[in-house]
Amino acid sequence: MKLQEAKVLITGGSSGIGYETARQLITHGAKVAICGRNLEKLTRAAAELGALPIHADVSKEADVKGMIETVLETFGDFNVVINNAAYGYFNALTELDAHKFQELIQTNILGAMMVGKESARHFVARNYGNIVNISSTAGNAGFAMGTAYCATKFALKGMTESWRAELRKHNIRVMLVNPSEVQTNFGHNAGRESKAFNPSKLESEEIAHLIISMLEMRDVGFVTEATVFATNPQG
Repeated sequence: MKLQEAKVLITGGSSGIGYETARQLITHGAKVAICGRNLEKLTRAAAELGALPIHADVSKEADVKGMIETVLETFGDFNVVINNAAYGYFNALTELDAHKFQELIQTNILGAMMVGKESARHFVARNYGNIVNISSTAGNAGFAMGTAYCATKFALKGMTESWRAELRKHNIRVMLVNPSEVQTNFGHNAGRESKAFNPSKLESEEIAHLIISMLEMRDVGFVTEATVFATNPQG
């Protein structure tokens, strides 16, 4: 697609991968809306980017429906959704908190589904659209302490494949992006110890570059799934 014609909704767009993807898309001439739960953080990010801020929690169906309505009212249309809103919860199996696990599912799985559902309804009606789900290498292989988070990302991969099978006949490209470790606030927000910046490891810039490259391909084709690793991480 031509990025100058892109009208994009990015969930979880006030920081990290979502923020950087919005920045790069806007630089390429796209119109971008970002959503987030923290109003102060969202407002500041939108002002810095020149994006449309939408205060919404993707785990709440009413918020998701209102978010789509706001995008359509403001842009008149939209043709790309980047399902990026998610967070992490890590603990040993014997110590997992069922309530925290359920909350994670509500955002990472049900939230992604509701955003995909409402976006797909619009895309099917116009017979065109692009859905980019931001997953993780944690959706390809489990690891110690990763039961909850890996479960949500394995689920997202399965949903992506199901949506793709349903929506290709409507000229809707459904794509999955699997970043490995990216230096954002993700780990800190999940309660993990903060790490010093490492120039040999990935940053949000690389993931945003991939997303934009996938979108820029002519609509006759699409990349179904792509994984990003650091070339030679040290430490």
